[in-house]
Amino acid sequence: MTECGPGLPAADALYVFAVCRDPDPATIADLRGVATGGPLRILRFEERLAAIVQTVRAADFTDEAWQARMSDRDELERYARAHHHVVSAVAASCPTVPLPLATLYHGEERARQALVAETERFRAALERTAGHSEWGVKVYAGEPPTADPEPGPRPSREPATGGGRLRPAPGAGLAYLERKRGVQARRERRHEDALRSAETVDAAFQKVAAAGRRLRLHPQEPAGKGRLQVLNATYLVGEHRSAELAELARALRVSTGAEIEISGPWVPYSFVGEV
Repeated sequence: MTECGPGLPAADALYVFAVCRDPDPATIADLRGVATGGPLRILRFEERLAAIVQTVRAADFTDEAWQARMSDRDELERYARAHHHVVSAVAASCPTVPLPLATLYHGEERARQALVAETERFRAALERTAGHSEWGVKVYAGEPPTADPEPGPRPSREPATGGGRLRPAPGAGLAYLERKRGVQARRERRHEDALRSAETVDAAFQKVAAAGRRLRLHPQEPAGKGRLQVLNATYLVGEHRSAELAELARALRVSTGAEIEISGPWVPYSFVGEV
């Protein structure tokens, strides 16, 4: 819903961090917001609804400035952290819909008009996420070794008929191929078991959560760590049930043998929809 994003012609722009229900001004009193901006303030636009905003220099968000920032990992991370810090602080005190990084408008009136136009979507998102947090769940299966973990006996050799050199005994090549096939079969079974474990974990967390989403799997970790991700999911969990998650993960580790990581609670970015 960004009206003007990077590429702002005016001297100032209004940066919008989040939309909240009945925010407390004391929550943002000591927050800094993004760099080179003014103090944070509350912009009310509908009954009980308000946005957390900051006046910033438009020159910091031109196409050229933003492209340069996108190519500077440290600088981009600094803005992302500042944005997330404000959203997290506000969400800790009232129902909050976070807006994407660098959501900007040409002044306060333009921002208010755009926010009013999305009132129903904000109300629906707040209703869906109030009293809930986002939790991440990742499931890993260790990658099996590439070599045969149970090597057979060393193939016997018999003397060649015409000299002193030895040649493999009959059947040695076939035994080697059978061992290789065994390694591949064990690898495939292990991967299938891991996928079944992922389904089991997802089904268990779905029962506790109000909603869940599967995310793109991360690439396999570098050689040496040997972890293969088989589930990368996020769940919207009511605050009254969050204490169950650690015990659920522990029980699933025992029952499935999978490596399970949980993280959270987070602001429910994944469940507010396109706002």
